[in-house]
Amino acid sequence: MRNYVIIGGSSGIGNAIVESLEDHDANIVATYNTNAKESRGKVKYLKYDVTTDELDLDELPEQIDGLAYCPGSINLKPFKRFKEDDFVQDFKLQVMGATKVIKQLLPKMKGSQDASILLFSTVAVQTGFSFHTQVAISKGAIEGLTRSLAAELSPDIRVNALAPSLTNTNLAGKLLSTPEKINMQSEKNPLKKIGDPKDIAEAATYLLTEKSSWMTGQIITIDGGYSRIKK
Repeated sequence: MRNYVIIGGSSGIGNAIVESLEDHDANIVATYNTNAKESRGKVKYLKYDVTTDELDLDELPEQIDGLAYCPGSINLKPFKRFKEDDFVQDFKLQVMGATKVIKQLLPKMKGSQDASILLFSTVAVQTGFSFHTQVAISKGAIEGLTRSLAAELSPDIRVNALAPSLTNTNLAGKLLSTPEKINMQSEKNPLKKIGDPKDIAEAATYLLTEKSSWMTGQIITIDGGYSRIKK
């Protein structure tokens, strides 16, 4: 039975990944910050603030087969309105938080026969969007981290990333707060709908399990065709 750690696994895409992995009869440790959850079955929840805390390694299994780092932010406004601290805080959450967790868990992942690390980017890195500078800077760093780590950690540990477009989570609440906003965003998409966390979780589960054992260093876009198709 495989052991997984999902950082930010109590809501949104992280929660959907936990639920998907439960169907694979796995042991899962999921962390939360403000959205507390009770442990259940083979899922253990731990309180953890990625910007200030250190993971309690004693609460984790001796061997970890898969790690997903899900915390993120969506701060959209004109570049001229951002302050230096805005970029620093995003970088701490999305990049430094990921590197800190990975460094802590690497010794536990090296014992696995097929360990996998999953990170998250965004379509805004490869496709330029107005007002996305803060998002794209930190997520661009995640894409560089993914490829560099994949090279450094192969053949023992695989590293991949998913790059979704707008997905219906609490994180995107301001952009999807009314039926009119949802419809507007849906109309921009070739498939005429907003992504669901389960859509992302299915791909995440594939990358975390042995089914993707010949994949590493990949940035996989999941966006309903938004970044590639123009109609």
